[in-house]
Amino acid sequence: MASLFSYFGGGGAARKSNQSKEAIVGLRSQLEMLRKREIHTEKQILEQDAIARKHITTNKTIARAALKRKQVLEKNLAITQGHISTLEQQMNAVETANLNLETVKVMKEASDAMKNMNKRVGIDDVDATMEEIRENMQLNKEISDAITSIHVADQEDEDDLEAMLQDLEQRALDDKMISAPPVPVSTHGQLVQPVSAGPQEEDEEEELRKLKAEMAM
Repeated sequence: MASLFSYFGGGGAARKSNQSKEAIVGLRSQLEMLRKREIHTEKQILEQDAIARKHITTNKTIARAALKRKQVLEKNLAITQGHISTLEQQMNAVETANLNLETVKVMKEASDAMKNMNKRVGIDDVDATMEEIRENMQLNKEISDAITSIHVADQEDEDDLEAMLQDLEQRALDDKMISAPPVPVSTHGQLVQPVSAGPQEEDEEEELRKLKAEMAM
């Protein structure tokens, strides 16, 4: 593992990275040339096949020569296709290796960055920060509770005040009803004055006389 990570150190890392990229570029260029050669050879084979078919009944010498050239071209085509297959496998292997290299490089950089960050933040710093956060949260809770308790006290005062107002209102209504004059009552079309609450010592005969006088009206 140490030898793997040492690959990324110093200027050698950049040089080796460039080498892998140059190898991939070279392989792709060679593959492109071989594929063009493959297409060209296939066209030549078709041409020689057409010549042989054209002269098979009129000139067998030309037809035989065309078939020989066709055979040579087919061998060359097989060799070219073999080269293409080999280079494709090699290019895939180099690309995979380069991808692995870049991946490990990024992982190494991330590991170094994490190591540097952990050096700047020790466990004691984390504990102190968390403790400070807990203290601030507790302080905020106490402040919120204090504010809420003020609102509760205000509501209780409002309830007491409302009860006092209702009590005073009821007393005023009772006093008003007691001091109101009696209301005349109509009986059989005649207005009868209600009997006022007089002293109990009032003479019964006087009351009877007044009642007769009222009925005679």
